Amino acid sequence: MNTGTRARLDRIGTDDRYVVVPMDHGITLGATQGLKDLESTVDAITRGGADAVLTQRGVADRVHPNKNDAGYIAHLNGSTVIGPDENDKRMTGTVEDAIRAGADAVSMHINVGSVHEREQIEDLAQMTSEAERYGLPVLAMTYARGPDIDPEADDYNQAVGHAVRLGEELGADVVKTGYTGDAESFQHVVESTSLPVVIAGGSKGTDEETLDMVRGAMDAGASGVSMGRSIFQHDEPEKIARAVASVVHDDAEADAALREAGLAVEA
Repeated sequence: MNTGTRARLDRIGTDDRYVVVPMDHGITLGATQGLKDLESTVDAITRGGADAVLTQRGVADRVHPNKNDAGYIAHLNGSTVIGPDENDKRMTGTVEDAIRAGADAVSMHINVGSVHEREQIEDLAQMTSEAERYGLPVLAMTYARGPDIDPEADDYNQAVGHAVRLGEELGADVVKTGYTGDAESFQHVVESTSLPVVIAGGSKGTDEETLDMVRGAMDAGASGVSMGRSIFQHDEPEKIARAVASVVHDDAEADAALREAGLAVEA
């Protein structure tokens, strides 16, 4: 890892742990809750302790004035829920575009096991090569998704472990993937790569479910979260960001983190 990459990783995390809030959902879902007034949401989650905000590069000018010195990651591929195939992620920019947008890092989503895997492997490999030339870190969102992958199967964590290892093999610096449901099964995923592993949030759940998931991932050896809707769609995004950051950075238990953030522990 070159000096520039190392320095920029420090801008999107704290002591090699990461609380990233992806807000690139405007391409996928449209101007959903939390994204219409993007400026206020960015301000709230970064005041709450998010290390970095992630968006498509086109809205970077709405992020920078409101991110309270947090890092900025430009996401460089996407798709929509109203298109023919949401898993068919296509490139939306280049590393140079991201640099011009003031990014400290770039990210890309790849669905390992999908019918689009081949093209997405090529795209990620090209992006990591380009990013390395500029000393820009790459967050690879490596999901196990495809016709032969069953999230309910006993060996699902094997597929997720394969996905994160693919991210390392292709030159990423941090890998993001889905949580496998418990710390025991997720430990295999973390052990499948030498890179920091951060978990996705998925669909918004209860506060307790969210914090229990983060706690389980950290217990398995994860390095943090890249969690979107569970944070930016929350009624109190600053508070939930603070609770997640407490688990990731302060090693707090889930219930204690919720109490300290001013969120009631649900019965």
